[in-house]
Amino acid sequence: MNIRELSKEIASIIKNVKPSVVTISTEIPHPMIFFGYEPVKGYGSGFIIAPGYVVTNAHVVKGATKVSIIFSDGFISSAKIVAMDPRRDLALLRTEEHGVPIKLGDSNKVEVGEIVLAIGSPLGLLENSVTMGVISAVGRTLTTQEIAFEDVIQTDAAINPGNSGGPLVNLEGEAIGVTTAIIPFAQGIGFAIPINTVKRFIEMVAKYGRPLRAWIGVYVAPLNPTMAALYKIPINEGLLVVRVIPGSPADRRGIIEGDIIISANGRKVRRTSELREAIEESIDKGYVILEIMRERRILELDVEVIVEEV
Repeated sequence: MNIRELSKEIASIIKNVKPSVVTISTEIPHPMIFFGYEPVKGYGSGFIIAPGYVVTNAHVVKGATKVSIIFSDGFISSAKIVAMDPRRDLALLRTEEHGVPIKLGDSNKVEVGEIVLAIGSPLGLLENSVTMGVISAVGRTLTTQEIAFEDVIQTDAAINPGNSGGPLVNLEGEAIGVTTAIIPFAQGIGFAIPINTVKRFIEMVAKYGRPLRAWIGVYVAPLNPTMAALYKIPINEGLLVVRVIPGSPADRRGIIEGDIIISANGRKVRRTSELREAIEESIDKGYVILEIMRERRILELDVEVIVEEV
């Protein structure tokens, strides 16, 4: 495919995706100098995942007393916040059935170097804008004082504040992530919450009526051949335990830094998201079974799963 053909293909993708992208208008109470409160307007982006349902960032709608959805054809509808998970910076909104749901991709298949498009409404402009870039890295873990991003997608596609909550789209026209502009040190770097994280968020809301946080108390990093060779680890796939929270279920079961988690509930784990998924699937039974390698020995441990409101 030559440059001209690629350009036409990208234009076609944008045309097909735009009806799924919405502008989100909010009113947030702000204290006045002398008395009372004055509503302050804010704007962000979102996208339709199913008839009547929109996904966006939690920080876009946090504290809002009024939320409105402006669809790509100009139709305006009020919206209700169904669920919000500030730790993952995700929110699910219910609105009128209008517009076209976007196709959801598989973020586990995203590869470095892949061309992607970030679509949103920068700085409150109601006309969608598009930026293009490539996938710079996958599986990144980033933390701020309020948010812990695990397994995020890094891209060089520009993500301005108003674009936050819009879709990161691949060349198949599928949403592979939710863009976020909340990370303060991300100068010239864009980040997106993987769409598989969004799918689990929605599944949890559907099953439990609210998002829950399930954890065992470990921070992990994916193994790769370079890391395995550097630390003389006999395997090159799995999750290296880099920190154990004192007093956590993992600590009480004897998991230590340097352990390698090979599988969870009988399934191999290669990404942070795969371990998190296994832990969340274990909420009802209350524990997750981990297969761990320690100094060439294989251990099998059942670790309690702690569940918290978010």
